Amino acid sequence: MFKVALTGGIASGKSTVAALLAEAGLPVLDSDTVAREVVAPGRPAWQALRQTFGSEFFAADGTLLRDRLARHVFVHPQARQRLEQVLHPFIAQEIQSRLAAWEAQGQALVVVEIPLLFELGLESTYDAVIVVTTAPAVQRRRLLQRDNRTEAEIQGILAAQMPLAAKAARADFLVENSGDLDDTRQQVKKIVAALRKHLDKRH
Repeated sequence: MFKVALTGGIASGKSTVAALLAEAGLPVLDSDTVAREVVAPGRPAWQALRQTFGSEFFAADGTLLRDRLARHVFVHPQARQRLEQVLHPFIAQEIQSRLAAWEAQGQALVVVEIPLLFELGLESTYDAVIVVTTAPAVQRRRLLQRDNRTEAEIQGILAAQMPLAAKAARADFLVENSGDLDDTRQQVKKIVAALRKHLDKRH
C-alpha cells in the first residue's frame, strides 16, 4: 500500500486539500479526527490527559474542553510538549490500526493528513509527502478571522510549527493555496494523476 502524508502549516488549507483529494476518490484519514476520537471519555488517552492536566480542562460530562486546552498549551510551550508526549503515541497507534485495516481491504493508495508530520519526525514512514503552503500574510489573516485567536496564541502556534518554507522544501508534491478554490483544485488534480501514474508503474 502506497502511503501519502498530507501536511502544511496551520491555516494553510490542509482540510480543503484533503477534501479535494477525497473528492478525487482517494481514501483520506484525518489525524485530527483520530485525535478527537482517542480522547473520548473513558478511553486510555482521555484518562492520561486527565491525570496530566487535571479536571479544569474537562466539562461536567467528562468531555475534553479542546479549545481551553489548546489556548493553554499554545501560550505555555512546556504544557504543549507534555500534551504531545501524552497524546501522540495514542494517535499513532490508532492511525496504524486504520492503515492496517485499509491494507487488508486491498487499498492501493491512502492519504493521511498529519499537521505535525515533520515536527514529529514521521515523514520516513510515508512513501510521499504533499505540503500545503500559503503566503504568511494569508496564514495570519485566516488565523485571526477564522479561529478568533489572540496575537499571543498565534505567536505560540507559529512558534510550535516548522516554518512553511522549510516544509515546502521537503515536499514531494506542493500545493500553493493562496489563490481561489479552482486554482487549488487544478493543482490537486495534477497530484492525483501523478500518484496514480506512479502506482500504475509499480504494478
